[in-house]
Amino acid sequence: MGEKTRETLKLQFDKRLRLEFHGARITSDAGLLACRELDGALGLTEMAPIYLQETRGGRNVQHELVPLIRQSVYSPLGGI
Repeated sequence: MGEKTRETLKLQFDKRLRLEFHGARITSDAGLLACRELDGALGLTEMAPIYLQETRGGRNVQHELVPLIRQSVYSPLGGI
């Protein structure tokens, strides 16, 4: 238990994305890439307009709802 393995974790939803764990080499954005891939595969933020009602109108609507929700979700995940 706890032994180090050299095996790479391959994800089912995007074969191009792979995860390798290197404790000494850390990046600040790689975790968000995996979150975005998971979100895309499950369609979580894409479902938001089904459950949330758009009340903005006219000139107040500069950005679509889904990208705003993604920003609201990913910012805390990224530590922003």
